[in-house]
Amino acid sequence: MSMIKSKVNFFEVERAGINTTFQDSGRKNFNHIGIPVSGVMDRRNYILANAILKKDLNSPVIEFAYQGPLLKYNGEKIFFVITGDVTFQIIKGNEEIIVGEPYKVFQIENSDIIDIQSTNKSVYGYLSISEDLLLDKTWGSISTNTKARIGSNNGEKLSNSQKINIDHKNNNTSLTKLNYINSKIEYIRVIKATNFDYFTEKAQEYFFNSEFKVTKLSDRMGMRLEGKNLENNVSTNIKSEGLVKGVVQVPSDGNPIIMLADHGTIGGYPKIANVISADLDKLVQMTPGSIIKFKQVTLEEAEKLFKFYNLETNNLISQIS
Repeated sequence: MSMIKSKVNFFEVERAGINTTFQDSGRKNFNHIGIPVSGVMDRRNYILANAILKKDLNSPVIEFAYQGPLLKYNGEKIFFVITGDVTFQIIKGNEEIIVGEPYKVFQIENSDIIDIQSTNKSVYGYLSISEDLLLDKTWGSISTNTKARIGSNNGEKLSNSQKINIDHKNNNTSLTKLNYINSKIEYIRVIKATNFDYFTEKAQEYFFNSEFKVTKLSDRMGMRLEGKNLENNVSTNIKSEGLVKGVVQVPSDGNPIIMLADHGTIGGYPKIANVISADLDKLVQMTPGSIIKFKQVTLEEAEKLFKFYNLETNNLISQIS
């Protein structure tokens, strides 16, 4: 009696891209034992990628930075969507080229290729597929933290020639499109952090009235800025304290560092401010050379702005037919 083997569906990575990883919403409640949250950099674009395909909003995706991957698909037809300000194309098995469009569902079949060429004046984009990526969880999440070597893919970025296995479930996805444009904001809004009073009045004034430039020394762990040095009149080294995404630390050279998704759980530099949650998506999409200006808001204002951010996100989801 012959056994019928089910067909294995997978992507073959023909080009990995610059910084391509598997991500989800991150691992929660492990900071106390030194395990970072990690997770996606741009929360809204991640949520929209899954919402457009009518998937669980916490489903794993492929996150890429600048140049994305080139993936050859092997298997039965599936659907995918790419979110973010991204240029990409689909190369069909018959060599027909289809120009991609973000926030729009496309169908691919055996031997088709997804070529994610670049992000446009931004950093991160997201690829979600209608089926499930077969990935192992670590500490309750598949999110990859390459610095700590935690997460799926052995805690490493995607590499050329590897395979990404897919669990095919005959998902009945429709060819939906969401009209959405990634907007820019003039200021990154912050609240004062616990060590704000450590800095001189002049440094405090500089922080809110001067411009800072995003340097090339920025990644998923943190964003280094360059500008007028922020003088500290107490100490440039403090007892290590807990960190959160968006906190602005200032080391001895006086140039701020903003902690991002893969930040360590504790840090010993004074903290001058914290980027509000509503502005984190815009922040992480700022490319090296971009100019940042900070604007102070109160905690109450920050909470209202985050509620409005969530309301906007839910409104976008409700527009998906």
